Amino acid sequence: MTENPYAAGQTILGGRYQILERLGVGGMAYVLQARDLNLQRDVAIKVLREDLIADPAFRVSFLQEARAAANLTHPNIVTIFDFGHDNGRYFMVMEYVRGADLKTLLRRRGALPIGEALDLMGQICAGVGYAHRAGLVHCDLKPQNILVTSDGRAKITDFGIARALSTINPDEHSDVVWGSPQYLSPEQASGAAPSPASDVYALGVILFEVLTGRLPFEAADPALLMELHQAAPPPPPRSLNPDIPPTLEQIILKVLAKEPAARYRTADQLGRVLQTLREQIAQGSPLPDDLTPPIPEPPLHAAEAFTAPLEQPATQSIDWVAVVLGLLAFLAVGGLIPLWLWACLLYPNCPVRVW
Repeated sequence: MTENPYAAGQTILGGRYQILERLGVGGMAYVLQARDLNLQRDVAIKVLREDLIADPAFRVSFLQEARAAANLTHPNIVTIFDFGHDNGRYFMVMEYVRGADLKTLLRRRGALPIGEALDLMGQICAGVGYAHRAGLVHCDLKPQNILVTSDGRAKITDFGIARALSTINPDEHSDVVWGSPQYLSPEQASGAAPSPASDVYALGVILFEVLTGRLPFEAADPALLMELHQAAPPPPPRSLNPDIPPTLEQIILKVLAKEPAARYRTADQLGRVLQTLREQIAQGSPLPDDLTPPIPEPPLHAAEAFTAPLEQPATQSIDWVAVVLGLLAFLAVGGLIPLWLWACLLYPNCPVRVW
């Protein structure tokens, strides 16, 4: 692989896109900045690496990424503009985002302030949640795939191994593990089928990293790292950053649960929880610090615990009303009996008179 196979200002892809500079290189493709000569705007282009072009499977995967992401239109997802090939080079044209990826931002700044972290994660959850509603699981969420603009806008990119929910067999098991080991859900690490809850787990790892400046699990060996995700409990986030509210720590531990059913089901649900917490912090409202451990639907159990004692006075009040109404009904019926006897005695054929 040459250091720079695309000369700036000289290479034009598809007769339209003039290469300006190389932005980076990933596992499958080069990422280039280019100029759309037709629309006179800067774009980002992902070009499949030369050593992978000969592999039909990679070409199919590359095309699947373009098709999957092209149908997603959301302010927190990088927009796909075009797909094509030129002299055997397959490329995808997308929105050019001025900024840095989240991983670079964290290396530069370390852990982010609570408010900024919640704002950023809320945007990420909104984009991933939109993809979930569209029937797609990203499968490879990580800070490197999240771009952050200079004004704080988060943009999700790289749907390279996204899976359509309609094609996923819940019982499937694969020996090939897709995704990045640092952010891989336990079920993906075991080869099981991904789900929206798998993306939620990755979001939990990202949230942990954004708030503490480090990953919950670290190991040089990818196999050991996946074993940690499957079996080891994560360290309490507050042990690494005491500024994290206890409520937020409980949320993080919930989304990092080993069982998918113990997490929030979709990114939308996680986003709503984080948004509510963000509003409470902004308003200075007291935050509960006695949430139950991460189990399925803890808010429901908490609600039952708080509402049960309040039902007794209401029940007693209803019983007294019923007693009073019954007494009035009895008096009303009983008062009609003398009136009926008096009216009956006015007639000669009254059965009471005959008796």
